[in-house]
Amino acid sequence: MERYAIDLAETELNAQVSENRKHCDGYLDHDFAVKLVKHVLAPINDCYFRSEFIGFDPLPERNQPNRPLIFASNHAGMAFPWDGIIFVSQLFRRNHYDFSKAVRALTSPMLSQTTLMNPFLVRNFWKKVGSVDATTLNVETMMQQTEMNVLIYPEGVPGIGKGFDKRYQLQRFATSFIRVSLKYRTDIIPFATVNNEFINPYAYQSATVNKIANLLGIPFLPLGLMTALIPFQPWLFYFAFPAKLTYVMGRRIKPYEMIDKPLHQITEQDINHITKMVRHQMQAELHEAVRRYGRQPYALKEFFTTCRQQVRRFPYFLPCFWPSLFAELERRSRQRDNLPWDMSLWAGLKAFLRQPLSLAFFLPVVGWIPILWRGYTNKS
Repeated sequence: MERYAIDLAETELNAQVSENRKHCDGYLDHDFAVKLVKHVLAPINDCYFRSEFIGFDPLPERNQPNRPLIFASNHAGMAFPWDGIIFVSQLFRRNHYDFSKAVRALTSPMLSQTTLMNPFLVRNFWKKVGSVDATTLNVETMMQQTEMNVLIYPEGVPGIGKGFDKRYQLQRFATSFIRVSLKYRTDIIPFATVNNEFINPYAYQSATVNKIANLLGIPFLPLGLMTALIPFQPWLFYFAFPAKLTYVMGRRIKPYEMIDKPLHQITEQDINHITKMVRHQMQAELHEAVRRYGRQPYALKEFFTTCRQQVRRFPYFLPCFWPSLFAELERRSRQRDNLPWDMSLWAGLKAFLRQPLSLAFFLPVVGWIPILWRGYTNKS
């Protein structure tokens, strides 16, 4: 009878997953994703974040061809999730825009609840690039698709918003990625993200302030100098310092080999024990990666040298010009404009003027009126 009940529940779940695929894939826009990486994130990455991938060549192969690998990392920055954006986009780029080698991120539902939490108010940004709200049904749905691998940040929002005083200290892990790894017998590919703690350094968190922010659809609100300046220059809401983002591959994890029980006999205590072992390994690998690659989080000499070498991309890689880049991306995507991108200053000015809302990002205080109007009246 117990086995029958399990089979029945699994049949019902599979039916829900099949229906849910339409929801998860409804906004996915391959053309938008390629344009974003090639024309917007390429200059930002190459000149500003200068990402480096250690140990990703060759990219890990699936242990089961019909199940996605689960990539997992630490999350940090006390700011917009640039560490995740750069990882997903540049891994895609490194693999020559091959969607079969790309990853789909499971993200906090708050990121897609309002347009405000989409970069520079680009509607449905997260969904267009393949991100999926981290719900139980969506996790199951992602594990039953074979087109892309999956990216999970086990710390969730507490990881990215933990505060500079807890930098590189992994927060409590969610157990969902361990559960699905056990269920589908697919491997976890851990990697350490280094220098993301310096995207917005010396910013701290307050549980009280975060509760208020949550009411506004914002996952957390960092307390620091940059936050104090946001009312006067709204574009700073999405700001990041030029941390050299470094991604270091860890040792492949096989949770299903950590326990000698059939799936239906695995208890909550077993899950928690395996989760602690995985967290322990990832914490040790993170400490080692920081020791090796985190001594110069900004690598300023390299940064200024790169800026000189990439002068043809100036000024688009500077944060104050990102609103124009993202606005132009949205316009071209909406109008299906496939003309070559012009990176000249004149072209940038025209792109800026075509999107009047871009001006609001530079208007002290009053600029927030149209930003918040669009941010909350146009659901993502």
